[in-house]
Amino acid sequence: MRKIIAAALAAAFFMTGCSAELPVQSSSPAQVSESVPQEHSEKYVPLNYEAQVGMWLPYVRFPEYMQGRSDEQFRKEVGEMLDDAAAESVNTVYFHAHPMGDAYYRSDIYPRGEFLDGNYDPLAIVIEEAHKRGISVHGWINPLRLQTDEQLRALPEDYIIKKWIAAGEPFVKLVNGRWYLDPAYPETVDLLRETAAEIIGKYDVDGLHIDDYFYPTTDEEFDSEAFELSGEPDLADWRRDNVSRFVKALYDTVKSYDRKLLFGISPQGNIDSDYNSQFADVRRWAGEEGFCDYIVPQIYFGFNNENSPFLTVLEQWEELTQDSEVSLVIGLAPYKLGREDKWAGAAAELEWINDPDIIEKQIAAVKESSAEGYALYY
Repeated sequence: MRKIIAAALAAAFFMTGCSAELPVQSSSPAQVSESVPQEHSEKYVPLNYEAQVGMWLPYVRFPEYMQGRSDEQFRKEVGEMLDDAAAESVNTVYFHAHPMGDAYYRSDIYPRGEFLDGNYDPLAIVIEEAHKRGISVHGWINPLRLQTDEQLRALPEDYIIKKWIAAGEPFVKLVNGRWYLDPAYPETVDLLRETAAEIIGKYDVDGLHIDDYFYPTTDEEFDSEAFELSGEPDLADWRRDNVSRFVKALYDTVKSYDRKLLFGISPQGNIDSDYNSQFADVRRWAGEEGFCDYIVPQIYFGFNNENSPFLTVLEQWEELTQDSEVSLVIGLAPYKLGREDKWAGAAAELEWINDPDIIEKQIAAVKESSAEGYALYY
């Protein structure tokens, strides 16, 4: 894992001249000697940066450095990974604490994640090791995505999602073999609020981060009963309002603990798809106060992409946030380096193979834009 990240970081940052800006709030490293849940300290001052250089730590990588590891082994690998990141100016990591109805922290709500087979607290360790290095940690959650039907059957009967399903409650829906929360109901919004409160309340995280798992389908049957009862005339507008309602609830929960904590959203890069496929009202979130502090569109496109060329999409997001207090951080995709991009069109299909400097060029373009930072997905 360390070698993979070190190589990707080196490719991304080589000759970019990027250095981390001074933090908005200074902070001493968290001094925690054991990997047990931290009770959130009122004295802790969140560590965040005006210009983010972010990095996602996704659950799909957990088998490489978490599964089958002891406390000491996990801590060592996390420390090495963060050393590599800090050496290349990364100042913020988004740790996947709640990927799919599970927890990679000590939770009273959710079962532990399947890749966590050791008796330690991954989130606590990541926070300790990151703060030692002056790196901010944002707990990353997927709000609506839950377990597959097969995974769910193996979980205890007192898990709230199983209790809802057993009782025939409409708050969760099965889509293509996976369960999802339905954001139309106040019960699901309350659960998301409790999820945020559990993480923020137990740990000295510096913020909370959600990505692009909003409505899992455009199928009208997904929430037809709730829509009919709502009396609203337009399904798409109603769904966007539902998503915005839980987004605001998460934002308000974070701010209720500490106004200095940040709440960020990472939607997909195509604005029209956000708006019309996932019912994510990015225009509202970026333009109105009270939904997020920063937004990280995943502009995972090459310069020659036939449908969504990088510079065009970057400009669209600049326009969207032009008169906003929301910080624009651009999500980039070093994971695509050396890979065929089969959805990019014939002219761009091999761009990520033929141009090994593409991430370096994109970082340079971001620096020339009005964006306040960038984040890297490996």
